[in-house]
Amino acid sequence: MTVDVTRRSSLADQAALFASLGPELLVQERPFLAQLTVRVREGHEGVGAALGVPLPVRPCTFTSGAGPFGAVDVLWLGPDEWLVLGGPGVAEPAETALRQAIDLGAVTDTSAQRTTVQLAGRAVRDVLAHGCAIDLDPAVSPPGTCVQTLLGRTGIVLLVRERDEFTVLVRPSFAPYFAAWLADAAAEYTEEQPWRSR
Repeated sequence: MTVDVTRRSSLADQAALFASLGPELLVQERPFLAQLTVRVREGHEGVGAALGVPLPVRPCTFTSGAGPFGAVDVLWLGPDEWLVLGGPGVAEPAETALRQAIDLGAVTDTSAQRTTVQLAGRAVRDVLAHGCAIDLDPAVSPPGTCVQTLLGRTGIVLLVRERDEFTVLVRPSFAPYFAAWLADAAAEYTEEQPWRSR
């Protein structure tokens, strides 16, 4: 008996649905990104040095940059908790380096815990506002903002990258619900609407 062990992303079957949401809303899954949860109370400068990207110290923010493991984002999740988000395949070497950089703390590979979705376009903030209680006005949530919140009925991690560009981390078990919710919330924006301007 032959077993197919091809790895499939949580939203592999939703590509056509996501493509239908443009042009006002552009959606793309970025599956299998490395995700490392880092818990450390003191000496987090060593973690930043190992990554080549400093850990954010302000609540609800993230930092980005490139280092020995390529481009990474470091998300502030709590007073002593960060999430390192990097490219596929870097979890193991990054985990090893971070363990060596930490005197007292923990590093856990949580890559399978969430999938990543990029959202962009003129309607993105309006669509997210249908189910997210966070004020996404750029004056309140500027680029660099990172929050754990609810979108509809699922927990997400939301990163504000640019004025009209966001990243959403969602658990695989809730990913189909997230896709269906997104399609429903974006229904009124699926055709070009010249009267909408920002």
